Amino acid sequence: TSSRSTSTTPVMETSSTITITTSPPTGSQTTTISPTTSGPGSTPVTPPSVPTTTPTVTTSEVTETGSTIKTTPSGPTGGTETGSSMTTSATLSTPATPSTVTTTTTSGPSSPVSTPSSTVSLPSVSTSPVPVTTSGTTPTETFTTTSGTTSSSSTIIITTTTSTTFETLSPGSTSTSGPNATTAVTTTGSESWWLCNCTKAICIEDNIVQVIPIICNPPPKPTCANGLSPVPVIDEDGCCWHWECDCYCTGWGDPHYMTFDGLYYSYQGNCTYVLVEEINKKVDNFGVYIDNYHCDARDVVSCPRKLIVRHETQEVTMTTVKPNTLQVEVTVNNQLVSLPYKKFGVSIYESGINCVVEIPELKMNVSYNGLSFSIRMPHSLFGNNTQGQCGTCNNNTADDCMLPNGNIAENCETMADHWQVVDPSKPQCSPGLSPTSLPSTTPTQPCKESSICELLLGSVFKPCHEFVRPEKFYAACVFDSCVLPNLDLECSSLQTYAATCADQGACIDWRNHTNGVCSHKCPSGKEYRACGPLKELTCKSSHQNETSTKRVEGCFCPNGTMLYEPGVDVCVETCGCVGVDMIPREFGERFTIDCQDCICLEGEHGIVCHPHECPEQDKITCDGEGFYEVTEVNPEDSCCPLATCKCNTSSCTAKAPKCALGFEVHSHIPSGQCCPVYQCVPKGVCVHQNAEFLPNSSVFVDKCQDCFCTNEVNIDTQLNIISCEPVPCNTHCEPGYELKPVKGECCGRCVQTKCIIHAADNAELILSPGEFKNDPNNNCTIYSCVDVHNQLISSTSEITCPAFNEDSCKPGTITFLPNGCCKTCAPVDSRTPCSVRQRKDFIVYNGCRSVDRVVMTECEGTCGTFSLYSAEANSMDHSCSCCRETRTTEKHVELKCPNGHSISHKYMYVENCSCQDTECSNSQSSELQNREENDKANTLNRIKRAISLTSK
Repeated sequence: TSSRSTSTTPVMETSSTITITTSPPTGSQTTTISPTTSGPGSTPVTPPSVPTTTPTVTTSEVTETGSTIKTTPSGPTGGTETGSSMTTSATLSTPATPSTVTTTTTSGPSSPVSTPSSTVSLPSVSTSPVPVTTSGTTPTETFTTTSGTTSSSSTIIITTTTSTTFETLSPGSTSTSGPNATTAVTTTGSESWWLCNCTKAICIEDNIVQVIPIICNPPPKPTCANGLSPVPVIDEDGCCWHWECDCYCTGWGDPHYMTFDGLYYSYQGNCTYVLVEEINKKVDNFGVYIDNYHCDARDVVSCPRKLIVRHETQEVTMTTVKPNTLQVEVTVNNQLVSLPYKKFGVSIYESGINCVVEIPELKMNVSYNGLSFSIRMPHSLFGNNTQGQCGTCNNNTADDCMLPNGNIAENCETMADHWQVVDPSKPQCSPGLSPTSLPSTTPTQPCKESSICELLLGSVFKPCHEFVRPEKFYAACVFDSCVLPNLDLECSSLQTYAATCADQGACIDWRNHTNGVCSHKCPSGKEYRACGPLKELTCKSSHQNETSTKRVEGCFCPNGTMLYEPGVDVCVETCGCVGVDMIPREFGERFTIDCQDCICLEGEHGIVCHPHECPEQDKITCDGEGFYEVTEVNPEDSCCPLATCKCNTSSCTAKAPKCALGFEVHSHIPSGQCCPVYQCVPKGVCVHQNAEFLPNSSVFVDKCQDCFCTNEVNIDTQLNIISCEPVPCNTHCEPGYELKPVKGECCGRCVQTKCIIHAADNAELILSPGEFKNDPNNNCTIYSCVDVHNQLISSTSEITCPAFNEDSCKPGTITFLPNGCCKTCAPVDSRTPCSVRQRKDFIVYNGCRSVDRVVMTECEGTCGTFSLYSAEANSMDHSCSCCRETRTTEKHVELKCPNGHSISHKYMYVENCSCQDTECSNSQSSELQNREENDKANTLNRIKRAISLTSK
């Protein structure tokens, strides 16, 4: 969008006529009018060189009408060539015809520059220098004109008395647009050209020239739809200027877009898309494209990965090296390049944190830093001729969401999906398919935005609010902090806003206010600046004046240093030389690198090198076993290797011997030799049964000895001595135990051989197996000891006496039974009848015993047994009867065994007893035998009754 102002002003003063009369020397002559400028910014035209200095022109006489101006050249004495003198006169006439002057105002690219035309005022005198140059030896002269007092533009008619050729600035020149080129033409009627200070000369006829100055009035400043300030642009005539709204598109975050006309939207596609292309193709193979990828594990949002710029035969690709970083690498036609790069009308360089692709012919640049991009294009070349995700550049947001077919989409999120391009690396993306449903750019659940976003609305960025409104950047920041809270993508919103502010002249130092979240680390030797120059000064450009007021953030050389040159990232204090080692050198400094002796010289070549010279080395010989010659690095001069003798012990013939137990191999290399000498030396250990023992450690010789390794050395064997002592044995045994030898043991063991019984009153009885003994204090208690399967078992038996009534005994007949426990009446003549007698006792069977005492019965008493003499038979008659059981029953009792098992045992219970006849034996021997058997049976009975597993 442009705004220009043109005004037509009637001139009330009459035009003036100046007649210039020259007296040329012999031969042809050409009078030349050479303007110093042909509009703002044009290159001054230098007059041809002449051997004399320019004389001054003075006004000798001035009248209101018909005035004559005579000029006389003056200059240094002897400075005029012979035959080159000339007299010039000018006649000023003022016809009453008014003239019309067209006035235009213009400005340069940075600030409006008004270039008013020459004004002739009457009657007051104002001087306006008009250089006049004549060919040949005629010097260049300067003259002045006068005009009236009324402020107006004047039409000046220059009349010469000879055929005149003017050096003019032709507006129609094919080399430039406007009065920026000079060409020498012969004037004809109605032809025009530019003089100086935006003054236009028109050839009327008959060598009459009409001079029209251009007056420029500042045009009104328009409002740009994208919210940025308009820029002044020089008109085609090169004199006046007008305002234009540059085409400025930016994108950042995940990602958020601001179109050329300032329309904000977010789009999360993960394909490759058109950012900018021309609607009507004017530039060959031109376009800017973006490659997005899903930067979240949930595939919710996407981030820029590549920015691609195509121009004619070149395709520039700026790729993010690592996600969510400011590291970018550049390739041109798929070949990695270093910066700065300039070829075929494309210039690529670093500007702060940004990588910039600039196309001077199109007056456009594209910036990318891995997190955000920006595209700046002039409206004069691309206005109303852009399409893509950046929209149309026409200062109207209504058509920014235009589809490839020219229709307008409901929203730019839908439009963005239609600008896919074919990308072989993304087969899932295919242009023309139905757009997929896009995620909402508004968080589904409310969240607490990052405090960093508040900086956009606060005092930190307040100086920029009047130039660029922060609301859209704040909305993007809140979205990023809510959707991707762990990626710190909200920093890109602040970074992009700060870059836009800097572009508008408001530089903000904001990173220090983020508590380190959005900090930017610089490499060693560089320091961060929020407001650094667009192009850093270098040794190659240090004498050039940096006129741009715009600033960028990035890493720059510290104060007192400067960058050596573009592409050589080394900061230097003085401008000398920097070689491949990237070390700065001062002029005249000598150094060695890559075995080249170099010197830093001031001049075009800089570093000059020649091969490093090494001193001669004495010849060496490597004699002796194991030695060989080797070339190694000289620590004092790495470029000159040293030949030395090295030792390789693997080539030695002597082998290490195998040493006996207790010895180890020791080797040493004698001085001046390579191969070692081996010998077996004692290890200082004890050796026993093919085992080594350290000093003071136990050594097992046999179980009957305690042995250990001493520090004493046997002189004969050179081994340490083993010392042994017998194992101490216990020879005392407690009562009831005897010391018996144990097979395989050094000492005997006390083994119990008798039963140890603890009687009442703590009396201790020791009984041998099979021995019975009454309690010393109670004859009714009998202790016994039996050996059951080599296990000694002591038993305690209690005698239960039958009921006894002392009154039933005759006086003096009370006595003890043979057991010494029970009382009874001494027999006189009476007999005890045969009856059942009960007793309680333990039942023992095969080593198992009843748990409690069991009631058992037996038959006891006397029966009618006698022996009488029969006279008839002359022999003894015997009648024998015994007290025997007449009725019994079988009963069961549970017995406990030593191994813990229980068994059921049957025994006979006598219910009734009576006297029963039996056969009497006549033999005395039989009676004796029976008596012995009865005694044995009685003894066995007593033993059985005495057996008990537990004491009472």
